[in-house]
Amino acid sequence: MTNLTIMNREILTENSSLINEDLAPIPQEKRKWGVWNYAALWISMSLCIPTYMLASSLIGGGMNWWQAILTIFLGNTIVLIPMILNGHAGAKYGIPFPVFARASFGTRGANIPAILRAIVACGWFGIQAWIGGASIYYILRAWNPIMPEIDSSSLFPQAVPMICFLVFWLLNMFIVYLGVESIRKLLVFKAIFLPVAALALLFWAISAANGLGPILEQPSKLQGPSFWNYFFPALTGMVGFWATLSLNIPDFTRYAKSQKAQIRGQAIGLPPSMTLFAFIGVVVTSATAIIYGNTIWDPVLLAGRFENKLMVTFAMLAVAISTLATNIAANIVSPANDFSNLAPKKINFRVGGYITGIIGVLIFPWKLIADPTGYIFTWLIAYSSLLGPVGGIMIADYHFIKRQKLVVDDLYKHGGIYGYKNGFNTKAIVALLCGILPNVPGFLVTIKIISKDVFPLWVNDLYNYAWFVGFFISGFVYWSLMYKFRVQNYEFRVVPETHNS
Repeated sequence: MTNLTIMNREILTENSSLINEDLAPIPQEKRKWGVWNYAALWISMSLCIPTYMLASSLIGGGMNWWQAILTIFLGNTIVLIPMILNGHAGAKYGIPFPVFARASFGTRGANIPAILRAIVACGWFGIQAWIGGASIYYILRAWNPIMPEIDSSSLFPQAVPMICFLVFWLLNMFIVYLGVESIRKLLVFKAIFLPVAALALLFWAISAANGLGPILEQPSKLQGPSFWNYFFPALTGMVGFWATLSLNIPDFTRYAKSQKAQIRGQAIGLPPSMTLFAFIGVVVTSATAIIYGNTIWDPVLLAGRFENKLMVTFAMLAVAISTLATNIAANIVSPANDFSNLAPKKINFRVGGYITGIIGVLIFPWKLIADPTGYIFTWLIAYSSLLGPVGGIMIADYHFIKRQKLVVDDLYKHGGIYGYKNGFNTKAIVALLCGILPNVPGFLVTIKIISKDVFPLWVNDLYNYAWFVGFFISGFVYWSLMYKFRVQNYEFRVVPETHNS
């Protein structure tokens, strides 16, 4: 069956620690998202400050405009594949990501990928909250120019920027308290205003730099081997940018009318919108090198350079409101579900949102985006080395071991087929470690805990391909370990089912 029957749902809700209303399957009659709903979702999520910073960081790293755009387009086209493959289970069975993970990791083991995904979302929440707080600070600075630039080199910035950050953080927590429905009007505002603001910034850059020609003529600072040494980790970072959603995309595809809706909608919405908005970031960042003599990759810092006080205030308010809307939609809903999976009876959406907010502060987000190198190499690649292996395992399990067939009722009870041994599938955990370990030396070198001479150069370089290394190693190891299980324990226990095609 694709959904729990009413009777089964009542029994499980009463007796199981694995279900609440947020985690239960979505009934077929409530799945109403079509192609353009998914296209609009991706357009909305792509139009955010981190997307702009993603592109501009490549310019800050030395790429020219077309190299940066090509890297972003390739990265988003690649990540679209696991996005669609993982989205299949959500559209077919109406289940969210933490429940889907139980099929491969076990009813208790699913907490491992859920928490890995949640911690990353907490980091993104913190980054977005810091951007919003910085926007408030630059509004104050526009009217009081003697206030200094934000100090990103210290462990903690100055007191006033930190207060602005905490004010914006509290605003996010208040929205969580009110519930997700309260963000709907902000999302509408963002969908209308942010594209207009982005185009206005683009026209300003073209005008101030005396046309598009001088901007596009900016040469690449990377030649020969130096380009390739930067390109591959940058591509990994681009894939890593949406590695989070490539796992928990069932949280959204569970509302799909059909498989075609989620596949076409994501293909239409993700690569084009990311590339288009990234192009604006590339052009504006390239223009700053001409206008100011140095590359400014942070749009909040750039807007703070404007001389007109009203313009700065208007721009920063737009950034703050759109960031608030994005933060709640993209960085609260999913981790709240993930934390709820730990203890469905005790943790609901609101409590999960509070946990997300607290961890988002403890992760020191101002340090994660202090410079483009840290943004790509320390943040994007590092977490892709954790999430790539999870994606490889889930796709190998669902498409090659389970052959897209799940016993939905068993996903909600420890005694079912997905209980494995004490709720943990040890084969999945072994495969996960096999995918993570090869990337550890390179990560330790990157954050300068160990010297690059400790390991051979090729071992350190694996980190530049972290998502790909983890995805394929974990996927292959899992498939190898589970093949016998598929033949002996699973194929003959799955009942025929109807499904959402």
